[in-house]
Amino acid sequence: MKSNFNDKQIIILEVAETLFAEKGFDGTSIRNIAKEAKINIAMVSYYFGSKEKLLESLILYRTSDLKLQLDNLIIEDLEPIEKINKLIELYINRINCNKGIYRILHFEFTSKKGDSNLQAFSELKKGNLKSLESIIIEGQTKGIFRKDVIIPLITPTILGTFFHFHMNKSFFQNLLNLKTEDLYNNYIKTNLTLHIQQTIKALLIYES
Repeated sequence: MKSNFNDKQIIILEVAETLFAEKGFDGTSIRNIAKEAKINIAMVSYYFGSKEKLLESLILYRTSDLKLQLDNLIIEDLEPIEKINKLIELYINRINCNKGIYRILHFEFTSKKGDSNLQAFSELKKGNLKSLESIIIEGQTKGIFRKDVIIPLITPTILGTFFHFHMNKSFFQNLLNLKTEDLYNNYIKTNLTLHIQQTIKALLIYES
């Protein structure tokens, strides 16, 4: 599936993202998307074929460049733990800036038909896991990281911490006195990211 979209396709994708996030995939029709995008309904079908293919294209549009960034990170001249820290920053920043698509993905994966609709996203996740795996294996080869690390559980540990924080946004805003959106987002970028980095480091590094 191509990842280079023209201007009209991007308009359709961004409108679809907003509607899917607000109304859910099943609650949004191609007609709704065409109306909001102010284009002919046939244009949506011409570009994407079906609502399912549109969702796949949206996932690709929002997530495909992450693999390229991870590939570049792997070959950087950094120690493995520094690569892990940069990977965490990359993940948290990506999700915090694209909450709409991740809300859609969470909803779709918990629905009965999620597996069939989100094959494209599953493939991207497998690729991203391989990138993480290569960094951890590098650290293990150098004797820095533990040999008993359960690599597939590292990503859910990172994302689970973020999503718990975000799903309880009002609670943490009151608890931590984060009265504005800027304060909240800055806390995620600094304190929460550092906390997750320290947590993952504790899982990876041998106890001294």
